[in-house]
Amino acid sequence: MTYTPSAERYTSMVYNHCGRSGLKLPAISLGLWHNFGHDFNEQTSRAICRRAFDLGITHFDLANNYGPPPGAAESFFGRLLKTDFAFHRDEMVISSKAGYRMWPGPYGEWGSRKYLVSSLDQSLKRMGLDYVDIFYSHRFDPATPLEETMGALDSIVRQGKALYVGLSSYNSKRTREAVKILNELGTPCLIHQPSYSMLNRWVEDDGLLDTLEELGIGSIAFSALAQGMLTDKYLNGIPEGSRATQGKTIRDGHITDENVKRIRGLNEIAEQRGQSLAQMAIAWILRNNRVTTALIGASTPSQLEDSYGALSNLEFSDEELKAIDVFARDAGINIWALSSSS
Repeated sequence: MTYTPSAERYTSMVYNHCGRSGLKLPAISLGLWHNFGHDFNEQTSRAICRRAFDLGITHFDLANNYGPPPGAAESFFGRLLKTDFAFHRDEMVISSKAGYRMWPGPYGEWGSRKYLVSSLDQSLKRMGLDYVDIFYSHRFDPATPLEETMGALDSIVRQGKALYVGLSSYNSKRTREAVKILNELGTPCLIHQPSYSMLNRWVEDDGLLDTLEELGIGSIAFSALAQGMLTDKYLNGIPEGSRATQGKTIRDGHITDENVKRIRGLNEIAEQRGQSLAQMAIAWILRNNRVTTALIGASTPSQLEDSYGALSNLEFSDEELKAIDVFARDAGINIWALSSSS
């Protein structure tokens, strides 16, 4: 069935400048980390992407290892680009990353020039693209000189394989070092992608948001819903079929009595605001200009629409923020802490 995007797709979405660049990103971006691999119904995945574009979500975020198996999400999106989105490539910002394990042997992960260049070449083939809009170093590599990793990103832009480059899960100290190198090479860092949510506020404690604001770099917060914990899914324990039961990015050890109390407290505040908990969690991420866009996932088009609904109420009173701070505490769920603290 032929897909024709909504003619109204740009009427309601909020678009923010990414740092001090000329590029605008939608306030909500779609991540293809989960639900776009071989373990998920492809027609549902397709419906989610279609609905996202209809809502003005122009940024689709991928990585080499998204699946399962690794590469499957990019292959799926490549098929979609040939069919549904064949005439809309220039309306989209498509990003990919490399850093985590992708293939066996010594050249299949981390931050060497060999791995980053080879990985992006594979990603471009899977998606049928000549270039991605943004290419990220997915994690800091303590065993590779930062000059080599940033030099590879610079080369990738000069070769025309990416328009912009970014970092993911680098802490403030490493971000400053990486940005200095990139600036000296003449390829500025466009964006940083850290984990950030009401239950995972390390970017505030680390000073990363302050650093990005000072340097004029945009930010895209991933896991804004704490991998589903900041929804109504866990208000009454662990439901069957949830990520916690599947042993994915949420472990059952994360759903502690204390964390459930926090989630319930936040849910009550959301209800008073006339929002779902997910909507308030996304609005909270976007509450000031230091976060350019919130990166969300979805398992159904309706779930995507609920997240999109956050844009109808992005304002918080001082009283609401104080009430949220009572419950918005570290919940011990930052599984990327090792990458960001190296």
